[in-house]
Amino acid sequence: MATPDELPSTTATTPGARRVLHWYDFLCPFCYVGQQRNSILERSGFEVVALAFQAHPDIPLGGRAAGERSGSMIRLVEEEARAAGLPLVWPDRLPNTRMALAAAEWTRHNAPQSFPAFEKALFAAHFALGEDLGDRSILDRHSVEAGIDTAAMHRALDDGSAYADLDRSEAFAKGLGVRGTPAWLIAGRLVLGLHPREQFEQLVQDADAGLGRDALRNWR
Repeated sequence: MATPDELPSTTATTPGARRVLHWYDFLCPFCYVGQQRNSILERSGFEVVALAFQAHPDIPLGGRAAGERSGSMIRLVEEEARAAGLPLVWPDRLPNTRMALAAAEWTRHNAPQSFPAFEKALFAAHFALGEDLGDRSILDRHSVEAGIDTAAMHRALDDGSAYADLDRSEAFAKGLGVRGTPAWLIAGRLVLGLHPREQFEQLVQDADAGLGRDALRNWR
């Protein structure tokens, strides 16, 4: 378990809200359609704290070809995307998302009002628009549209502080047993992977009202 000094900070936007922690990566198709699972949580009165986690650090900085996509898991993602009303155009290349995740985690800390739009835009950039999230100009365009101080974001990326935010998010996740995305911490229970909507809804209904006391007591 991570120590208090290692925990990334969070700020509840709703006083007294019950929190769920959610780890994501922008190139993870299960995270993309998992946005619908977050909607289930929010409709049930939970506050979802989205935390960056690079699921594939093995991808080189220039990205790599995606390869052929086929099989039952691909069909499942496509069905989930249609059900959630999310456009899905499989990109030809997979980017290294470390910079994009660091920019998003920095935004969550420093411009929380802009974070939801920025996060949603970067998911769409990869899965709907085919844009390269390893290209800083792409991040810049979406950051401007989300109302982020792009110059401040650049400084944080260049001086390493944005990457330190990402490292803290990942260290906390790994201390809890997270090894990939998507993952949720709901009422102290770690939920790994994209579960069927009905099962997820039941899990939410059964969630303890004393959400995450043990795991979240040191968060701010």
